[in-house]
Amino acid sequence: MNLSNLQPAEGSTHNQNKRLGRGEGSGKGGTAARGHKGAKSRSGYSKKIGFEGGQMPLQRRVPKFGFTNINRKEYEGVNLDTLQLLVDNGAITDTVDMTVFVANRLATKNEIVKILGRGELKAKLKVTAHKFTATAKAAIEAAGGEAVTI
Repeated sequence: MNLSNLQPAEGSTHNQNKRLGRGEGSGKGGTAARGHKGAKSRSGYSKKIGFEGGQMPLQRRVPKFGFTNINRKEYEGVNLDTLQLLVDNGAITDTVDMTVFVANRLATKNEIVKILGRGELKAKLKVTAHKFTATAKAAIEAAGGEAVTI
């Protein structure tokens, strides 16, 4: 072994990249494999999201319309047939409130629940929710139950 055949230990080196911009003799000098001119050849270049080379980007070309009401309330709807299904499965017996909705994954604890009138309810339930449709309230009371608004 002498200085002419020294090599690093197997697996000890990781960087196999060509060293750019280190003189003409390396074959990667001059433009350092960046080509001539243009944004990509400059130092400090970073591709901006949505940038289309100076052309008007798609996001700015497409027309905007409508508005978003900042006071809008999103209700999580629960239908009467869903409640009846829970009664049939034995998940609920007499009272339905937020803890029941969360336990049965009908709503999360921060959502606002509205009882909707699809289907029919045969069981006598005391339903506690944030809102009721008129048909849902009538159906619950017709079945002998009680609709309580939070």
